[in-house]
Amino acid sequence: MLVTTIAQLHPHRRIAISIGVVYLYFGILKFFAGASPAEDLAQITISHLSFGVIPPAASIILLAVWETFVGAMLLSGYFKKLTIIVALVHMALTFSPLILFPEQTFNGDLVPSLLGQYIMKNIIIIAALVAIYPSNKKV
Repeated sequence: MLVTTIAQLHPHRRIAISIGVVYLYFGILKFFAGASPAEDLAQITISHLSFGVIPPAASIILLAVWETFVGAMLLSGYFKKLTIIVALVHMALTFSPLILFPEQTFNGDLVPSLLGQYIMKNIIIIAALVAIYPSNKKV
């Protein structure tokens, strides 16, 4: 029954739900210390990007709230444009460790570590978010 119901949804809605589940799941993980494989990298990145204003303990909670919010909003379908913009800002920021901390995100010349691969997969999420962004144009 659930599969049939999902199959009947508009493809953009299915994509939003899929991304929403991923955001919600990864966001919730960040509320529990040590549960997210990207926790340490996220904390040092946010601290670096905020010039030390946001301490690591607070940064992971803020990130958890941000990701959980995006996930819940994508699942609900409310405020779609705003939610996608917030998600795209988040996605853009996820690439900063590739530049800021190459020793953690690469094993060698252009060979991404597991954390680097974890970041690089976000290209797919960005493409999907751009594809489902509501526009007023009729094609």
